[in-house]
Amino acid sequence: MSSKDPRRGDKSWVDAELEDSFDEEFEMEIDDLRAYGDLQKITDLKHDSALERREYFRHLLGLQAELVKMQDWVIKTGYKLVVIFEGRDAAGKGGVIKRIAQRLDPRVCRTVALPAPSDREKTQWYFQRYVPHLPAGGEIVLFDRSWYNRAGVERVMEFASQNEVEQFFNDVPEFERMLNRSGIKLIKYWFSITDQEQQLRFLTRIHDPLKQWKLSPIDLQSRVRWEDYTRVKEEMFERTNIDEAPWFIVEGNDKKQARLNCIDHLLTQIPYEEVAHEAIELPERKSDPDYERKTLPDALYVPEKY
Repeated sequence: MSSKDPRRGDKSWVDAELEDSFDEEFEMEIDDLRAYGDLQKITDLKHDSALERREYFRHLLGLQAELVKMQDWVIKTGYKLVVIFEGRDAAGKGGVIKRIAQRLDPRVCRTVALPAPSDREKTQWYFQRYVPHLPAGGEIVLFDRSWYNRAGVERVMEFASQNEVEQFFNDVPEFERMLNRSGIKLIKYWFSITDQEQQLRFLTRIHDPLKQWKLSPIDLQSRVRWEDYTRVKEEMFERTNIDEAPWFIVEGNDKKQARLNCIDHLLTQIPYEEVAHEAIELPERKSDPDYERKTLPDALYVPEKY
């Protein structure tokens, strides 16, 4: 069988498959450039990064290969891992979560991003709606925001009373120690960006129709109440940075560096080892000489427009 695919010109099938794999990341990077023209009219600030794109991709793919090894070890050992991603709006939490989960098995590694609590959930024990999402053995859970909403947005926007906030601060260290005692490894990241960087990222979302859904009225209020969020963040660190689940701050002004630094650090927190696998051999396809394939109606096929 020829390795050439006529739909791709002279490119070999293997080359085309490799390009498709790399393009998954490249498509995400193109997404960041969508509103480039409009933003150029707003700011002429320069973005200095010591990391070239080629170097970034090389490091990212290497780290993702290590994440796959870590996943194999998590499955084999029944390890239970929870990673919390908190930080300023537009600080890059979603970007690093995507790169962590991108090449992992979604049945093993899942992302949890809960909506605002329902009326019923508001009457529950505060941590109750998060507990069902905790991992069983051999699972990884990535929380895109977490129970720390109470220490941040709920507090600043006065969705929670002072008594509820104080109760949270009293409860959360013991709750996380309970998780630790039950065998769950909890890692907490805070993504930090400057006031100016957040402003520019918000403007990117405003000028890109495909990203405007990321801006909620609450997000816009975070610009107005920047200093309020700073004050509550500082108290949150002071009262919830425990030995069993310390906070780690990721400097996020450079998205690419933040992703690499966070993934690299995450890997150092897990005592994983490479799991040996048996060699895989593709079995021969069985065929029945008496079987005649039926012709299916054209209406069943998706139109080939591209």
